[in-house]
Amino acid sequence: MALTIAIVGLPNVGKSTLFNALTKNQVLAANYPFATIEPNVGVVNLPDPRLEVLAGLFGSERILPAPVSFVDIAGIVRGASEGEGLGNQFLANIREADAIAQVVRGFEDEDVVHVDGRVDAASDMETINTELILADLQTLERAEPRYEKELKTKRIEPVVLETAKAAREWLDSGKPLSASKIDLEPVRELGLLTAKPFIYVFNVDEQVLGDKGRLAELAALVAPAQAVFLDAKIESELIELDPRMPPRCSPRPARRSPASTSSPASASRPWASRPT
Repeated sequence: MALTIAIVGLPNVGKSTLFNALTKNQVLAANYPFATIEPNVGVVNLPDPRLEVLAGLFGSERILPAPVSFVDIAGIVRGASEGEGLGNQFLANIREADAIAQVVRGFEDEDVVHVDGRVDAASDMETINTELILADLQTLERAEPRYEKELKTKRIEPVVLETAKAAREWLDSGKPLSASKIDLEPVRELGLLTAKPFIYVFNVDEQVLGDKGRLAELAALVAPAQAVFLDAKIESELIELDPRMPPRCSPRPARRSPASTSSPASASRPWASRPT
């Protein structure tokens, strides 16, 4: 079974451009929000030189590289979990993925509109993470009454309801489940979004790629998650010139945890929104 990675982010950050570079496809990458509505799917075989060695040792006639499926998800905007933009139709596609690659815009270009009118990587990531947290909260709030009924009829073990409540309390603090130490196996069937492995792909220009200080600043924003830096437009154009060329990227592990931030919103969940 192929590993599935969902490519998520705000509109106009380069998700479809990155998808094209990774999969050698030519899906529409346009300078307006929601150019992608239905998810695009592409499968890539991972090159691994060890496979040829193993094939020689065991006399295998066929070499089958491990496949990775990339899913280009429609842009997520603030309030998506409540129906803004394309609403929460993206949730099912992300829920089916094994991991999430969040594309973050780090380039300035007056010709490419930003949904918030400004380029702010930290703000953009907070918007996406908040929507995923709110989506998980909705999932848990719907699941708990069902778990309570199933517990009374002994269809589930008490640990299932206990885990759901612990996860909801953690999310209420505004932090993703991936940052917790909660064993989420009892509620695995819920497909909680913020429990999935995350990688941050910063779509930057050549000037930023050459600025080690700026790269370190961006990497620090997502610590301890992995940060990858590339110019998606350049990579996509290079692939068009030579389809055999793999995308270039600059992976950098973050060195410190970001400072916690909060933002005004509802009284019950003050982290859930920000002023534009």
